[in-house]
Order: sequence, then C-alpha cells, then structure tokens
Amino acid sequence: MSERRPLGVHAVLAVSSLLMVAPFAWQIVTSLKTLSSATAVPPTFLPEGRWDNYAKVFDLLPFGEQFLNTVVMSAGRVAGQVLFCSMAAYAFARLRFPGRNLLFGLFLSVLMVPPQLFVIPQYQIMSTLGWLNSLQAIIVPGLFSAFGVFLLRQFFLALPREIEEAARLDGAGPWRIYWSIMLPLARPGLVALAVLTLLWAWNDLFWPLVVNTDPERMTLSAGLAALQGQYQTDYPVLMAGSLIASLPVIAVFVFLQRQFIQGIAHTGTKG
Repeated sequence: MSERRPLGVHAVLAVSSLLMVAPFAWQIVTSLKTLSSATAVPPTFLPEGRWDNYAKVFDLLPFGEQFLNTVVMSAGRVAGQVLFCSMAAYAFARLRFPGRNLLFGLFLSVLMVPPQLFVIPQYQIMSTLGWLNSLQAIIVPGLFSAFGVFLLRQFFLALPREIEEAARLDGAGPWRIYWSIMLPLARPGLVALAVLTLLWAWNDLFWPLVVNTDPERMTLSAGLAALQGQYQTDYPVLMAGSLIASLPVIAVFVFLQRQFIQGIAHTGTKG
C-alpha cells in the first residue's frame, strides 16, 4: 500500500498540472490561428503558424507606452507595499501600544469589504487632485494593503525574539532594529509580498480603466481590453497580446519562485 500511495499522488499532481497548463496552451494555439479558425465550430486544435498576429498587436496598440506604464505602475506599487506594509506589520508584531489588537482588527476588516466600494471615493480624490490620466492615479491607491500587513505580520511573529532583545541590549532603537535587523531577516516574506503585488498590479484592469482614458496612459491590461470590439473581437490578436504581456510576470515568478514559496510557508509558522 505504501508503494502505491506516491504513484497516486503523482497522478493527481500530473492531472492538476495539465488542467492548469491547458488554458495557457490554448492561448498559444489560438494566437497562431486565423480569426475564422479560432471561432470555428467544432474548434480546431492545431496552430496555423500565423505569426503576424503578434505584429498586429504593435500596430493596433501603443504597446511600448502601455508596457512602460505597466512596469512603472507595478514597480511603484511593489516598492510602496514592501516599505509601508513592512513598517506597519513590524509595529503590529513587535511594538506594544494601546489599542494595538483593536487597530489590527480594523485593518483585517478591510479585507471583507469588496474593493469596488472604494472606487467612487478614490475616483473623486484623484479628480480633485487633478491626477486623472496620469501614472500617479494608478500607483498611489495601490501603495498599501491590509493583506500585505497581515502577511508580513505573520512572518515577523515567526522570527526569534532573542535577536531583537540582543539588539536592544546593544542600544538599538525600534527603527534601527526594524531597518537593519528584522527587515533583512524577513526577505522571503518581502519577496512573497512583492511577487503577489506584482501579479495583482500587472493584471489590474478595473481601476486603470476608470481613471485613465488616454490610450498612451493606459496599462497593458486596459489596452488589451480595448481590443475587444462591440460586435466582433479578433481573438488570435487578443491572445497574442495577452501572451506577450504575460511573459515578464512569468519570468519574474520563475526567477523568485523558491523565495516566494519559502516566504508563504513561513507566514503560518506562528500566530
């Protein structure tokens, strides 16, 4: 029985992997078809080598500008989340002050509120500041998140207190302990938050569509959404653009996957 169990586990993992990869493989196949083949019934499963679909993406969209906007927006959100969330998480995990647990509970309650409820007040703020159709309009609302605070707080709680106590005996204050000692030790957790924030920012569609209507100020997700017509959509071109837009995020995840998994695993070691 012990010899069959690993085989069953591997079979389940293999089937699950195929189900996960199937949409991505279908995207690649569709990007190499003509529109008639992509919408044919019954569907065809073989690509037709239409590499010109990838060239059409650059003809229909200001792809370079939108790619740069996406990179700047994602980098700004990642930097803000790593800095601000780590400071708040360290305060909730290590510092003692009146109302700490109540305030942390209020932070967690934000996770239960649908983000769509914040769209109108956030839009009014951006409009009042004159930030519509600008990069700061899509960066600033994503600089902080309650989830990031919760994730890093759990990681800080798992770190040994002896290191912090030794630093205090040497005369280090809270800011020095946070910046020079705790932050380097929390690197796996920071990487995990950075990767998750990058994925959310790169794929964010709704908010960039709301605040930016200028195609040259849009992100890739919003620009690709503009390829969907009211009566007809060129699905091969849309799939080609989506595939190009996905490659940078896939590369980042492959490069940081070990630290990402380590960071996620360590967040639940201590409550």
